Amino acid sequence: MNKLQERSKGNKKASIKKLSSPSIDAMPYEYEGQHFDMMFHAWIGHHASWLSPSSFMQSYFDWLTYLSISPAKQQDLRNNAIKKLAQFFVYARECRTNKASEPCVQARATDHRFKSELWDQYPFNLYAQLFLLTNQWWDDATTHNRGVSKHHQHLVNFTTRQILDIFSPSNFPWMNPEVIQAAVSQSGNNFVNGFNNWIEDVSRYINKQPAVGSEAFKVGKNIAITPGKVIYRNHLIELIQYEPTTPKVYAEPILIIPAWIMKYYILDLSPNNSMAKYLVDQGHSVFIISWINPGSEDRNLTMEDYVNLGVLEAINTINHIVPSG
Repeated sequence: MNKLQERSKGNKKASIKKLSSPSIDAMPYEYEGQHFDMMFHAWIGHHASWLSPSSFMQSYFDWLTYLSISPAKQQDLRNNAIKKLAQFFVYARECRTNKASEPCVQARATDHRFKSELWDQYPFNLYAQLFLLTNQWWDDATTHNRGVSKHHQHLVNFTTRQILDIFSPSNFPWMNPEVIQAAVSQSGNNFVNGFNNWIEDVSRYINKQPAVGSEAFKVGKNIAITPGKVIYRNHLIELIQYEPTTPKVYAEPILIIPAWIMKYYILDLSPNNSMAKYLVDQGHSVFIISWINPGSEDRNLTMEDYVNLGVLEAINTINHIVPSG
């Protein structure tokens, strides 16, 4: 009986060991020409402003698929379109007859494009109302779709709003009353000045020069002036520790990891606009990672490198500095 039990245990261990062995799918797969594909994908990313075309296609396909099999949602969108058009035509008729009428829709609180009173005048108010109604309809169409993943829904909604914003009447001089007023008061010099600014921006971009006005900001002088020092450095990061401003500090430190595309001083812009200063004034030990600007020599860095050389190395360094309780 004991031998049978031992044998069954041995078989169980063997089976577990066999199941836990790496599968073929988990092994790295390499194929001839994969470096060309990597270069091609990088080229696509560069010319697509580093946005993934496949991700957008998947998101819109997900949205369209579920919308196509949601007849009730489609009918609701048709009814909304008819209702909004009717509201707009009634509003336009009242504006033509000089009757005081309430706008069909109000702009979002964060949308300041139509805040000027000039947009309340005819026909500019019609331009603004038609644009806002269209925006509202598309917002309804790209949200609250059952079955669509939350990420895809947010991406479709955000991207659609960006596309619609291209056609905002505020972007066209002949439809923007503020631009027309400036052109009249300045005898058209606002267009000349704008063209000169555009030429300067293009020239700076071609010559790889910083944007106009950026030379006024000096790190350590009028930006990122909260006292601190670099306590660790490797090929990928610099770890900055900020000096405490209180007699006592909390035992548990705070490590802030900015996005890779951001500079660390986004959290330390000025004394009155600094997360770093606020935290040290509250008695916290603050550390912030500063990422390097990658060059062509860093093209082979992977996500694993950013985790190990960035986040984990910073945590290990802090553990050696801050005494454990």
